[in-house]
Amino acid sequence: MVRSIFISMWSWIDPLYFWFTRLQYICPESKDKGMFRVRLTRYKGKEVILSDGIKIRKNDLLLKIHLHNVRIFKDVARIKNDVSRGRFVFRGVMESMPLLSDYILNHPENSNIKGIIGITLINKGFKPLGFECIQPDSKIYARFKQLMQTPIWLLSNSHPLSGKKGIQCPVYLMMSKEKLLEKYKR
Repeated sequence: MVRSIFISMWSWIDPLYFWFTRLQYICPESKDKGMFRVRLTRYKGKEVILSDGIKIRKNDLLLKIHLHNVRIFKDVARIKNDVSRGRFVFRGVMESMPLLSDYILNHPENSNIKGIIGITLINKGFKPLGFECIQPDSKIYARFKQLMQTPIWLLSNSHPLSGKKGIQCPVYLMMSKEKLLEKYKR
């Protein structure tokens, strides 16, 4: 009951969040396609060398990915099992990756974009998708993100307070543009 009330409230707030964060749909002509909303950002962390040798440096242009959480929570509301929810989201993200690849290929800044980045408390199951998990170097930023994503974490677990695991530390999910296009270009 509390979960459905919170999701309803979030549905009202989400358009404001979308506008203030300057997000865009990866398929503007069909907003229901894909689980991501994105925006360009300048990387502000420490230099990172990804497994394919691509260096991500301070001020490099990245495409920041955001899961469309409200939509996901509405879609998984009928699924009671956490494992089944995880599989549903994983499949949705997997199906969204080629759309993300298309988005970057058709973006006016395509030649300047070095890769994609997201930040999450959920850091398992992303390697098969091609992402690499990187710890943020700013403890303050990590704490801020942990605080901001706690409601998402609580909503995504059937019994969040009964588990042995507490709220995880946030990690960056990163992938170079080359790896994304090699793996997901249609």
